[in-house]
Amino acid sequence: MKWKDYPQNVKVRLLTSFFNRALSAAVLPFMALFFAQEWNKVSAGTFLVLTVGISFIFNLVGGYVADRFSRKKLLLVSSFFTAVMFLLMTVSLLPEHNIVLLFAFAYIVFTMTSSLEYPAMDALIIDSTTPENRKSIYTADYWLHNLSMAIGTAIGGLLYVSHQIELFAVLTFISIGIFIVYARWLTDIKRPYLKQEHRNAMKDIIHNYKMALRDRSFVILVVGLMCINAAELTLNNYIAVRLAEDFEPIFIGDFQIAGIRMLSILNVENMLLVVLLTFFVSRLTDRFDKRKIIFVGLIVYGAGYVVVTSANPWNILIFFNFVATIGELIYSPIVSAEQASMMPEDKRGSYAAFANLGYTGGDLIARSSIIIGAFLLPIQMSIYIGAVITIGILFVHKGLLKTKVTQEK
Repeated sequence: MKWKDYPQNVKVRLLTSFFNRALSAAVLPFMALFFAQEWNKVSAGTFLVLTVGISFIFNLVGGYVADRFSRKKLLLVSSFFTAVMFLLMTVSLLPEHNIVLLFAFAYIVFTMTSSLEYPAMDALIIDSTTPENRKSIYTADYWLHNLSMAIGTAIGGLLYVSHQIELFAVLTFISIGIFIVYARWLTDIKRPYLKQEHRNAMKDIIHNYKMALRDRSFVILVVGLMCINAAELTLNNYIAVRLAEDFEPIFIGDFQIAGIRMLSILNVENMLLVVLLTFFVSRLTDRFDKRKIIFVGLIVYGAGYVVVTSANPWNILIFFNFVATIGELIYSPIVSAEQASMMPEDKRGSYAAFANLGYTGGDLIARSSIIIGAFLLPIQMSIYIGAVITIGILFVHKGLLKTKVTQEK
């Protein structure tokens, strides 16, 4: 399926998501550094943990709101406030102001608005696609996601230290542009709206997610993806710490590659492979049975990260990081499309918000690997990650299998 054949809403969603993710990638990696410099490490850490909790809550609220009301209106409101918050952050950084509390307030509201809009954006792409073209569009989304993260991180890295004000000014203008695109080109598709079951909005939200929790096949799939995502996210957690401590530096001429640089090489390798090979791998997998190729992709992905978790030789790290990325390219777009097909038409926003737990939970498992790694040897950590991935593969397989059986009935 070519770009010109994509529905208009899909084009709008893919392009605005690209810039939204680039915005986040340009800012989020540096927030810990910013608040630690302005306050202290304990205060900064406490504040950032608070924002994670806020993000989680507003993501769930956003899923409910996206199903109850117009998705276009929700995206317009959230993108408007995102632009205003970036403007406030820019003003707070001006030398004559430098109001850290204003920056912190704006950052919290930005966290709220961005979390509110993510479920609507995910639901939007499902509304505008069919099971036949969904894999093609999710492949494009996966490619754009990785490209936007790479570009955003690069822009943030170049401008954050010496051009903070200019960075946030650029982000403000991009946010305004996203608002204009939503207003001009996004259309509300006719769809069933979620009915309110309780007068109390909070009770209604809780009831809505209780219904999602009763969808056993979907819950099993989300838990499985939580374990699968944990492996990749461990790269910048336990594996990063291990490489910094244990990696034997190598030299190319006078240029030294120590642990942190080796980690950067692995991340760049991952990004380049995704950008260069996503569509090629997608075409190759089209000729195979979906569920079988998902299983193959997960096995390849798992094998790669099990080795990377404990390996030290640079060539083994690069090769098995390549293996893991190829596995991800095989399974990820197909699983995303299959997961989307499991979402009821009137609850897509809520299901998309719940599905985000697959990433959030994986991130928590990955962060906890740093603590577990303090008590285990690297080879034991490989076994641990292998066990987590195996559980993930079994759960993903079971979740998709239950869905297939239900559909056949």
